[in-house]
Amino acid sequence: MYEQNTSMMNIPEQNAFLLPAMVEGDFSSEEIAEDADGLQMMSFQRVKIPAGGQLQFEIPTEDPDNPDYARTLEGVILYNHAACTLWPEGSEYDEDTKPLCSSVDGKTGIGEPGGACATCPMNEYGSARDGGRGKACKNMRDIYLLRSGEYLPLQLSLPPTSLRPFNDFMNLAFVARRRPSYSAIVEIGLKRTESGGYTYSVATFRKVRDLTGEDLAAVKSYSTNFKEQV
Repeated sequence: MYEQNTSMMNIPEQNAFLLPAMVEGDFSSEEIAEDADGLQMMSFQRVKIPAGGQLQFEIPTEDPDNPDYARTLEGVILYNHAACTLWPEGSEYDEDTKPLCSSVDGKTGIGEPGGACATCPMNEYGSARDGGRGKACKNMRDIYLLRSGEYLPLQLSLPPTSLRPFNDFMNLAFVARRRPSYSAIVEIGLKRTESGGYTYSVATFRKVRDLTGEDLAAVKSYSTNFKEQV
């Protein structure tokens, strides 16, 4: 599920990664800041791994009834972190239902039962309500993917079935090479998988090319500022 593509390593400027500061706009930062003043929090376009083995991402737009669709997502992973959610039984896929307990860092849960995720009985294998070997608490990972020329990243939530491919990709593409995740442009796709009579989609990951020189320095600065704000 992880590929490394070196065919684009030497492609010149036409494939340069455009950061927000590099994109010309018609309005000043001060004008935009006036509209942002008073908003409660920074929000992102949330993208999920589709259900039922579908092979397209649904990307929210300014019109909720007309989202965009894409077979792959390409950009820079500015930041990623663990997340845990415990839903009422049968409400795992009901977006109108609030979770019983959730954690934005995969370490400390807020709600019931709350507390340290590492020692929570709902976060142990075998705690699944269906009596299986899984966990009652849904372990996920949130990825903040900045696409070229955009001002805010997409927030892609990986379900438990996509965690292994992501871990393998990160270890091979970045950790083993002692490089941070923002140091390369990556492509995220989808693969249809069947198990136990169910068909579902799993995320796939491919490194498109490493960033170097001024591009890398600019992305590093942007990533650092982004993580501080988040």
